[in-house]
Amino acid sequence: MQRFVYPAIFYKDDDLYRVLFPDLELTAYGKVMEEAYIYAKEFLRQYFIKVLKYDFDFNYATDFEEIKSKCKKDDVVMLIEADITDKDLK
Repeated sequence: MQRFVYPAIFYKDDDLYRVLFPDLELTAYGKVMEEAYIYAKEFLRQYFIKVLKYDFDFNYATDFEEIKSKCKKDDVVMLIEADITDKDLK
């Protein structure tokens, strides 16, 4: 199993919660924070399945505190992990 852990920034955008993975330039969203988290976690997982399956290059995660220091006061920053198994790559 391979584990990828990336900082994600959650912020309110009109009536949605958006999630940005700044290192990967990926965005997910949901109607509530919990939904946005679930979608972001699965999106990250699917992203790394493709990366590993097709041997794509990707950016490594930036330090959590560095990302957090660049965010707005109302933003929520958390680490999201994606676990990829050999079964996922078949």
